[in-house]
Amino acid sequence: MHTQTIRQILKALLKILALALPLLAPRAGDVLTSVVTEARAEASHPATWKEYLAARAAFDAEVGAYWTSIAEKRRGRNAKRRQHQPITLDDYVLTQPPVYTGPKRPPGPSPEPPPQAKPRQYKAIPVVADLVQAASQYFQWTPQQPANDIEFKRAYARYALNAGLTREQAVRVYAFETGGNGTHASQSGFHGSHPISSAIGYNQLLTTNTVELLAEQGEELVKELKERAASLTGAARQAMEHKIVVLKKMVALATSVPDEWSQHEKIGDTPQGWALHAMVLDIDVGPMLQTHKLLTSVIFAREKGYTRPLTAAELEMMNLTGDGTGLDMVTMPQAMREQVPTSNFFQRGGYERNPVAIRHNTVAKLLAVTDQRMNSNSSLLGAKELAAAF
Repeated sequence: MHTQTIRQILKALLKILALALPLLAPRAGDVLTSVVTEARAEASHPATWKEYLAARAAFDAEVGAYWTSIAEKRRGRNAKRRQHQPITLDDYVLTQPPVYTGPKRPPGPSPEPPPQAKPRQYKAIPVVADLVQAASQYFQWTPQQPANDIEFKRAYARYALNAGLTREQAVRVYAFETGGNGTHASQSGFHGSHPISSAIGYNQLLTTNTVELLAEQGEELVKELKERAASLTGAARQAMEHKIVVLKKMVALATSVPDEWSQHEKIGDTPQGWALHAMVLDIDVGPMLQTHKLLTSVIFAREKGYTRPLTAAELEMMNLTGDGTGLDMVTMPQAMREQVPTSNFFQRGGYERNPVAIRHNTVAKLLAVTDQRMNSNSSLLGAKELAAAF
């Protein structure tokens, strides 16, 4: 019997049973209700693989078109900004990403072989011990780590405040990034097994962040260490002078390629890049790198004409998504924040791996949940210790 004929018969039976239920005894009605429910569930399943595959293909085409429009709108906004033209709601995609609502996948293997996928490339994610070992191997140097984390917090607070960050910005970003109790060596997702990224420290710097900061701020960092060395004597001065020599070599490596994120990422994925990342752990250079990661966002916003002080949540958006993308959200009026989906600020893969952006799916909601987490995590011991250090 053909599938279409079976489905027609099922529909007819459902109508008959639905009309008969009120006339039957309660017990018989219960039995029949169960039968109807099962029949409806059976009817809701995809009848054939052909129908399912057609529905999935249509959905994939819809999703592809959606993310193409996201990219086109982004290019349009960038062009308008270069020409100093105002950005309006029409410059964003105002619908949420499509959600599949078609028939369920039939049981058994698909009659169509899946498309040949490229083998996934897995890159090694270093842990702190790997960074220290790499620094020793390539630069004959070991980062000077603090006796306790309060010592590092004081060094960070002192440098951040002098550089122009506010206590609120530094503490609330720390509370969000580390969960309110992180140390200078806390690594993203690392709880004794495998980390989920190379992000380390109060601002969770990636290896690429460190390479980029050394390339762009390295000369200034060397200058500051030289000034500190001038006030030291004996073994402390010798250690600082050796650190300066190492830092110069690291800066030379970071500046040996064009100043582009992709180029810095290539270095960051090498053992030499891991050695550079070890500077985040150092009590002298680590606070500088942590501070400049946030400070560059503050300066970027100011240079783009955004003169109002950034809230911690706004600064975190720039810290998370990059200065250009983050500023796009920061400069948006509140009325637009309520309407613009967060998908406008992600690539498809990044968005689909980000449950927070999916769940809090407008700019206003994303900023609100960021503030909420900062509020709750700021009450924890680590955040209170950092606040007291200012």
